[in-house]
Amino acid sequence: METPAFRFSHLLTVQPQDIDELHHANNVQYVRWVQDTAGQHWLTAYPPGERKRYIWVVREHRVQYRHPALLGEELRCLTWIGEVRGAQCQRFTRIERAQDGKLLCEAETQWVLLDPTTKRPVRIEASVVERLWGPV
Repeated sequence: METPAFRFSHLLTVQPQDIDELHHANNVQYVRWVQDTAGQHWLTAYPPGERKRYIWVVREHRVQYRHPALLGEELRCLTWIGEVRGAQCQRFTRIERAQDGKLLCEAETQWVLLDPTTKRPVRIEASVVERLWGPV
């Protein structure tokens, strides 16, 4: 199955608490934004009554910092799903400055789907993949 071109997107503004002693967003904030963007995509794709059957956890983050984000800048966070194998799902995220599209950060995250009762990995069903690959 080929990965669709759909990208989930949302905007955020760099806040004072995101800024470090170098006067730009701390690298830890980028990781939070990557996770928050994935979470926003999931919450948009799955209404509240359907979410309780799933728990996602991060297995690995790979983050490349390209340029700093500054106080007050509006950022566009885009995410999409890559390869899905068994209980694992690859997710890509781009964070760019909304004003000019300048790439600030790229990330690849491996997520694992858990059974909410046993907390053990479970195979990701085709219906879940289709929903995450589709426009929301």
